[in-house]
Amino acid sequence: MKILLIADVHSNWPALKAIKEEFDTCLCMGDLVDYGTDPVPCIDWVRRHAMAVVRGNHDHAVAQRIPARSGPGYRQLAALTRPKHWELLSPVRLKYLGRLPITRTLTIDGKRFLLVHGTPRDPLDEYLYDNPEAWAARLEGTQVDYVCVGHTHIPLHLVLDDGKQIINPGSVGQPRDSDPRAAYAVIDNGRVEIRRVEYNIDDVVRQMREIGMTEEAIELTELSLRRGNLPSAM
Repeated sequence: MKILLIADVHSNWPALKAIKEEFDTCLCMGDLVDYGTDPVPCIDWVRRHAMAVVRGNHDHAVAQRIPARSGPGYRQLAALTRPKHWELLSPVRLKYLGRLPITRTLTIDGKRFLLVHGTPRDPLDEYLYDNPEAWAARLEGTQVDYVCVGHTHIPLHLVLDDGKQIINPGSVGQPRDSDPRAAYAVIDNGRVEIRRVEYNIDDVVRQMREIGMTEEAIELTELSLRRGNLPSAM
């Protein structure tokens, strides 16, 4: 059994379609939209291929038509690109995003999985990185083998003392670990591996120009994608 894990696609279709893995099932930990400007094929791919999907904070914001808060860096990018989603997405696709569950538990090949975008304590908004003690506290009392998360945009595979495995596949569409390649993970017969794949960032820029995005939005997007993060001062 080979399981593909993806998260934080962020409307980056060139990055998502660059993943050529064969898989038996796919799990998606949310944030299909925002930041990028090609949400339709990303949503449609996930609807076709993912066995289970949970809602991310950006899925929630786009579906509920919540304006992005202004600010530096990624907040600025969200404010520049989110309105385009409301032009591009049909009511059916917005409803799909809004109806995604915030957590999901399921059993695959005899193993129990918990899917959540952030953490079990705060499924949409809490950031938790490589902190075994904090993860153990969040998962106390849960009977699962794998906890699959997203939100941080940074890959993680952490095995706790009780055997639970935390997997964050990183971000398909907007990595923030200074590696611009699309990130994802596979579980192949119980073996966990974080993988990366290059994609054509020029295609992202070209699509943004074709749909009439501002140069400010394009420049900020290109900077974030080519660097694999944005400068902290921005």
